Amino acid sequence: MADELLVERADGVVTVTLNRPAVLNAATPATWEGLTEVVREVKATRSDRVVVVTGAGDAFCSGADLSSFGDRSTDRLTSMRRVADAAAAILRLPKPVIAKVNGVAAGAGANLAFCCDLVVAADTARFCEIFAKRGLSVDFGGSWVLPRRVGLHKAKELVLLADMISAEEAAQIGLVNKVVARAELDAAVDDWAARLAAGPPLALSLSKALLNDSFAMSPEQALEAEGVAQSHNFATDDIKEALAAWSEKRPPRFRGE
Repeated sequence: MADELLVERADGVVTVTLNRPAVLNAATPATWEGLTEVVREVKATRSDRVVVVTGAGDAFCSGADLSSFGDRSTDRLTSMRRVADAAAAILRLPKPVIAKVNGVAAGAGANLAFCCDLVVAADTARFCEIFAKRGLSVDFGGSWVLPRRVGLHKAKELVLLADMISAEEAAQIGLVNKVVARAELDAAVDDWAARLAAGPPLALSLSKALLNDSFAMSPEQALEAEGVAQSHNFATDDIKEALAAWSEKRPPRFRGE
């Protein structure tokens, strides 16, 4: 994992860099296992507030390294479950995750970005649900994430035709939150990550869960879930800190307590 993933921590922000630039950060089974391990570690580490996922060099992630799946005797379902574990770990991490897309994001690499809570892309980035061109069906959570981001028909267009789209088009259809010049990408992500790291951890976690689960709820269930979540917030020290900071005209210092 040390070779394929770089992990850096600073001020509550954990930056995970896919580190195989010679092959556009194509992911091996070890990459997915390492990513799952890191995300689970972040979940258990109180001082880790935000995760940023990016790629080394000029690419984000070109998808799975298909040569790493071995011959036909390999247990493919077991391998795919490792891929699924990584996607699920990101989707269910109770902390914000930002994808910093510096270049091409294809196949599982594209869906890795779309599984994140926020996506910031360089204007040179490109996205492709390349699976069909490789004789494969969609994975890494794409069948779940894409219809929720862009609607069912647009999701089918992206997956079945497997066209490459620009960062600007991805932003127009709701797959990317912000597109910036390549030279401004680090600063843009650093700003959002710092803002999230300074936010109320428990409240942000509850809001992420409420939004992720909303498609499976009736309006009444969603309202009840909001009420339960808010009752937890009212019992925290963070809300007391927020009120004190507002009264004293200073930024709040949230501790997640």
